Amino acid sequence: MAGWMAAGVDADSRIDREQARQVFRRTLAYMAPYRRRITIAGLLMVLSTGLLLAGPLLVRRAVDRGIVPRNGRVLDQAVIAYAVAATLNYLIMRTVIINVATAGENFLRDLRNRVFRHLLDLSMPFYDREKAGVIVSRMTSDIDSLSELVQFGLRMFVNNILMLVGVSLVLVIMSWQLFLVCLVSVPILVVASRWFKQASNDAYLAVRDGIAATLSRLQEGLAGVKEIQAFDRTDVEARSFHETNRKLFDAHMRSTIVAAWYLPVVDLAGVVTTALAVGVGGYFVHTGRASLGTVVAYILLLQNLFEPIQQLSQLFNMVQSAAAGLHKLYELLDTPVEVDEPETSRELPASGALEVEHVSFAYGSGDPVLSDVTLTVAPNERLALVGPTGAGKSTLAKLMARLYDPTRGTISFGGVDLRDASRESLRHRIVVVPQEGYLFDGTIRENIRLARSGSTDAEVVAAVNRIGAMDRFAERADARDSGDPLDTEVGERGARLSAGERQLVSLARAALVDPSVLVLDEATSSLDPGTEAIVENAMDALMAGRTTIVIAHRLSTASRCDRIGVVVDGRLVELDTHEALMARGGHYASLYEAWIGAQGSGPLVTGG
Repeated sequence: MAGWMAAGVDADSRIDREQARQVFRRTLAYMAPYRRRITIAGLLMVLSTGLLLAGPLLVRRAVDRGIVPRNGRVLDQAVIAYAVAATLNYLIMRTVIINVATAGENFLRDLRNRVFRHLLDLSMPFYDREKAGVIVSRMTSDIDSLSELVQFGLRMFVNNILMLVGVSLVLVIMSWQLFLVCLVSVPILVVASRWFKQASNDAYLAVRDGIAATLSRLQEGLAGVKEIQAFDRTDVEARSFHETNRKLFDAHMRSTIVAAWYLPVVDLAGVVTTALAVGVGGYFVHTGRASLGTVVAYILLLQNLFEPIQQLSQLFNMVQSAAAGLHKLYELLDTPVEVDEPETSRELPASGALEVEHVSFAYGSGDPVLSDVTLTVAPNERLALVGPTGAGKSTLAKLMARLYDPTRGTISFGGVDLRDASRESLRHRIVVVPQEGYLFDGTIRENIRLARSGSTDAEVVAAVNRIGAMDRFAERADARDSGDPLDTEVGERGARLSAGERQLVSLARAALVDPSVLVLDEATSSLDPGTEAIVENAMDALMAGRTTIVIAHRLSTASRCDRIGVVVDGRLVELDTHEALMARGGHYASLYEAWIGAQGSGPLVTGG
């Protein structure tokens, strides 16, 4: 029951019949490679149901033709046949379980791969809209609900339906009069099952919401443990988690109460029906309307009638949850790639001017972030973008790297519209170095090679030497122990490296690609002076001989660039050299004078 309780269906997850049909058809298409296994499993389940139904019928024969007339030969035959049927059923069900699980797990494996690949292909606008927790839940809770169904739910669902239909047919054939007596409990079961369907949906919804809230609280607590300890909020956060956990406990208890009400009703209906079958069946035996073996077989078959009813009611939520999970996953797979590669793509040239022509941009349906921006960056020119926080300079840089497509206008490199460029040439010619590069668990070498798979060790070493970072990596104690600085383990998210060392890895990645255009989100504002000098030297080495767009957080960096673009309220209001802009006395001059005046109290930075 625990698994079924966790597989609740949230309010916006319930799907209508048409959606369910679409999910079913699409799932069948994805299951096509495993259709043979599924067909074999289905036929074997039908055979298994027949063998299970044969058991009570063999008991009937043993009683009527073996025990009552004291015919040992018939009794022995019935016992041997029963043993053979039970053994065959064991072997058949073992094969069924293996085939269903193999087909199901292969389907889930392919679905995970398909969804993950699509997530990697989806553009930045998708990740701006969607919450990370929701995306992760697609690959966790939704897949988990499917995994539970694959492991045993689907097999039980089909088996119980076959058993319910088969038992009913056999009961009618054996004695339709006794079957009418058994129908007395049907109205009770129908009413109870309809109530359980609705009540369990609501109860499981509360459980699912409670699990999500508890996991979210746990994640926040672990992610912010340093702040919690630093500000002595341990007791406060513990009480908050206690309240969330209490709500989850209450939700589980409500779901338990629902099950505690319904399941005994089914058991009671089975007991009452069996008692009626014994009483009326005994009367029929006494009056000669039925044989003793028939009544005994009838009672045995009744045990196989109510258990499927009970399990089908419980399995309904699992099936509904799995269908809803598939619907969500298929919706995710149908999400279009907004920044996509055209069918007839073009290769970007090795060099050329980067031209921005009348570009405007808005995130989703929001207000414009950029309005009618036009500029040209000449080959090998260094352009700094400065401006107040939220002015749009980071957005402009992302558009110039085609992480987004402009709402209006065009951006081209060497005369080729970036929207017409192949993905491979685009990412080879234009590389973005973020302010804080993400490092994966592994070695420094593996993290640098991420930028260009298939690169040799010599090429990786050359990239590190190009930015002058090898000595810094070699100074680490663990590097001295390993003998090769690039074999140093960085830990999860690069936790074993300093902020400056992590940034050096990001710069080495760009050096390995050796792009024509470098979009650089300056990342020295949070570094200590010693590390800052090393990173700045690496940046200077990387920028040499290539077109560079720098999102300048420090105006000292901007002053060293060939030209400076000042972005204010989504517009490019100034564009010239440092000297010319200072002489003009406009926005840039005001920013720079304020920065100079703040040097005594610490460096002034301009946000992204």
